[in-house]
Amino acid sequence: MTMLGTFLKPMHPEGYKFVAIFAAITLVLFWLWEPLGWIGVGLTVWCYYFFRDPKRSVPQGAGILVSPADGVISLIERAVPPEELGMGPEALVRVSVFMNVFNCHVNRAPIAGTIGAMGYRPGKFLNASLDKASVDNERNSLRIDLPDGRQIAVVQIAGLVARRIMWWVSEGQGMRTGERFGLIRFGSRVDVYLPEGVTPQVAIGQTMVAGETVLAVLGRDLPQTVSRTE
Repeated sequence: MTMLGTFLKPMHPEGYKFVAIFAAITLVLFWLWEPLGWIGVGLTVWCYYFFRDPKRSVPQGAGILVSPADGVISLIERAVPPEELGMGPEALVRVSVFMNVFNCHVNRAPIAGTIGAMGYRPGKFLNASLDKASVDNERNSLRIDLPDGRQIAVVQIAGLVARRIMWWVSEGQGMRTGERFGLIRFGSRVDVYLPEGVTPQVAIGQTMVAGETVLAVLGRDLPQTVSRTE
């Protein structure tokens, strides 16, 4: 790790056009009035960091479930998974990770498995930290089927500022733990629904790092120190 690498992170290709737009506006602002130009520089740097896509050290081991998003745990409660995933009417433990506009917004698979179902539903753009955002807001849901027959739901939820949910996976596709599967632009939330009997190992207010922070451990397996860079 170099000093330069500490501050300069890779950027997701989705951000190229936005950084270019911010940079062009910044040039116009400098032409109009220099102080406005420096404000534009600050916003351009923010845009670059919003779309950053740093490598993560993904913990390896049977049953380890990692956070799908950077952010803060905003809710831990029982709720029924989205009906489009076909997981039944029973409430499961739901862990919500709220991402503000300064977090990295690339989403990662919480655990290895096969995408058994997906579903997009348009909706509102309420503050993503609110409980009702899980029901009312625009969302994209996916169900990860595990080899032992259990299922985990991951739901990308648009927020007050977010206006586009992106994903680049499809039903039947296999995923590795920590693998990138989507992105939400400008403030949002990701919910994870745990299998029955699994207790989250995080607390409300805890800061999460996508692909690295252990959210829960399935069965009796314990997190291992072995990791890989993803």
